Amino acid sequence: TNMAHRFATMAAWRSVRSRAVSGRILLSPCKQQQLRLPYVRTQTTGGGHQAPKSENHTLVMLGFATAVGFGLYKAFQNKSKVLEDEKKKIKEKKTDEKKAETELKKGGETPQTNGQAKETEVEAIKPPPPKKVHAPYVIIGGGTAAFFAVRGIMEADPKAKILIVTEEDERPYMRTPLSKELWFQDKNEDLVFSDWSGRNRSVFYEPEEFYKDVDTFRDHEGPVLSIIKGAKAVDMNTHLKRISLDSGQQIVYGKCLLATGGRPKTLPLLEKCSDKIKSHINLFRTTKDYKRLENLAAAGKHVVVIGGGFLGSELAVALAHRGSKTGLKVTQIYPEHGNMAKVLPEYLSKWSTKRVEEEGVRIVPNSRIVSVSEASGEQGTVRLHLKDGRKIDADEVVVAVGLEPNTDLAVKGRLEIDENNGGIVVNSELEARRDVFAAGDVASFHDTTLGRRREEHHDNAVVSGRLAGGNMAGKRLSYFHQSMFWSDLGPHVGYEAIGIVDSRLQTVGIWAEAPPTPKPESLKVKEANKDKEAIPASKELPPAKREPAYGKGVVFYMKNDKVVGIVLWNVFDKIPVARQVIRSQKVFKNKSDLAKIFNIRD
Repeated sequence: TNMAHRFATMAAWRSVRSRAVSGRILLSPCKQQQLRLPYVRTQTTGGGHQAPKSENHTLVMLGFATAVGFGLYKAFQNKSKVLEDEKKKIKEKKTDEKKAETELKKGGETPQTNGQAKETEVEAIKPPPPKKVHAPYVIIGGGTAAFFAVRGIMEADPKAKILIVTEEDERPYMRTPLSKELWFQDKNEDLVFSDWSGRNRSVFYEPEEFYKDVDTFRDHEGPVLSIIKGAKAVDMNTHLKRISLDSGQQIVYGKCLLATGGRPKTLPLLEKCSDKIKSHINLFRTTKDYKRLENLAAAGKHVVVIGGGFLGSELAVALAHRGSKTGLKVTQIYPEHGNMAKVLPEYLSKWSTKRVEEEGVRIVPNSRIVSVSEASGEQGTVRLHLKDGRKIDADEVVVAVGLEPNTDLAVKGRLEIDENNGGIVVNSELEARRDVFAAGDVASFHDTTLGRRREEHHDNAVVSGRLAGGNMAGKRLSYFHQSMFWSDLGPHVGYEAIGIVDSRLQTVGIWAEAPPTPKPESLKVKEANKDKEAIPASKELPPAKREPAYGKGVVFYMKNDKVVGIVLWNVFDKIPVARQVIRSQKVFKNKSDLAKIFNIRD
């Protein structure tokens, strides 16, 4: 580098000197000092005037040549420093590898005892994950929509290489059994349940070995499926097709699916509570939430469920069923007049509330929580203060007040968000932007019959996930599926629903004659022991007022004389018919014609 600097300086000096001797260069003493050229002679023209301006051109050339020489010197100097640093890093890396290898060898050699070699397990030193991973297919999210997207991709591209990124520490699993089937059987750590057909199933779609390690992802030829657990996608650049994780790792995708689902809503006043109180608040979304609640149920504690919708009602009933064996007490609080009041017509909501109470749930309707504090004594750890002045102590508070679509990553990627329904706006092929798709709870899609919608149900996650996966792999299919959902209120009430089910709409109910609900055994014994002399035998009793029995029926939800939603109450295997009715958009001026659609008396 010094030679380069000297060469450039000498070249500039020779050029300047040759011209200075001929009297064509004028330099002031200060410039001579700056350039350190002491042998340059100065000259003035007659009358003390400087040489013409054209002669200053050589001065500019001199400065330029000197700057170039100095720049070359600095460039060579920096390059040498970089090379030295790289050599140093390589040397340190080799030293670390030798140390690690030595430690492994030392750890594997143990003294022999009684002539037998004692085996010692040595944990392998695992290299850090690659900072940048390239994957043809990337799925953000680890729920039902994500897993069925994998199936859709594999069907269209059998040699696909797929990478799943999920915030949870679990592989993909189904959420519905967490509030349903798992509570109606003995406790098990493997999360295995019996489905409607009696077959034992795990909530996890595939075993752990089904997924390859991400460290070997790029070394595998397709098909291959890898998963990154416990990682949150924090940034998205749709132009560069890059996703950044909170660990600093970057994922470069060919096609990407956002199946980020939703996060449970909570009450604003609960967010302001102390950490001690928050430790007893369960938003109930994951397998960890289920296991935590199951341990409380086994200990016979007191659980308060906030919310009277689908999840809150079925979870309250499920907990009460488990409590009949363990002594768990369950209280349900909500601001509406009855269970599922926002979905069912008022008469059916009130009837359902009585059935929930019969399962052992203490119902506190028309109530709002105004504050929360720590409980004193042995009655619980959290005290809920209601608006009417009542106080309820609980060991655990389960909040089931709805779901908020998780669109944080979509906002980072500047995707369009549905202002009315929430979620990521997608077209008929579930594409939000070129090569970026969305499915499941987070997708806002256009229903060709009912308009733009967003669904938070298992069936929608299955079908939309599979279709989005197929479209990622080259299919061009449109999503027009009318998804359904189901729920249970104990062993005697189950229903399926499809379309828009909103109690604010006009409803028409068709009910079959159902047998009266059997009375509890304790009440029968009490009536048998009554004093028969209390009522004269000669006096005729008025007929007892019989409660309407809504054991089996169909509820139609109407808008402009068209059916937009249907609830099948203890009526099963009729969803295809209900789906066809909604899709036909037939006008029913005479509501009695609706009774001819389903034969519910079979």
